[in-house]
Amino acid sequence: MFGLGAQELIIILIIVLLIFGPSKLGDIGSALGKGISGFKKAVKDDDSEKDSPKETDKS
Repeated sequence: MFGLGAQELIIILIIVLLIFGPSKLGDIGSALGKGISGFKKAVKDDDSEKDSPKETDKS
């Protein structure tokens, strides 16, 4: 995809660890996971709304 190998990923992880520190790394991972799951839920809800027929108001 991006052409990143194992060495590049390890270097990126070390840089992130040096910038944020080990105590903040868990918080960042947790927030990232919650954000991704929220995004997936929103996309899934949006898809289900498109699939269901809309009710028309005839009043």
